[in-house]
Amino acid sequence: MIKAIIRPEKSSAVLKALFEAGYIAVTKTPVVGRGKQRGIKIGDVTYDELPKEQLFMVIKDEDKDFAVSTIMEAARSGEKGAFGDGKIFITPVEEAYTISRGVKEL
Repeated sequence: MIKAIIRPEKSSAVLKALFEAGYIAVTKTPVVGRGKQRGIKIGDVTYDELPKEQLFMVIKDEDKDFAVSTIMEAARSGEKGAFGDGKIFITPVEEAYTISRGVKEL
């Protein structure tokens, strides 16, 4: 499973890139949080819960590197990227079931 936490303004670009790369099954949820930058300070106010989008998808192991590079390219701010662009986490999925058909997928 790939979980990507990205900037909300990059969500459409990432979803489009994944779709064009053949990855159509993606779940998106709004989340809030902070990374190493510890939020953002504007004047005397610190915003430590920043809005992000979480995308997750389950793919074949052999597709992992291509899917990750697709997400990274579409989610990166500019050529070099910037703090707050996000994180990608990879975890194994032991089992998955399709509810409507009642079948095990993996």
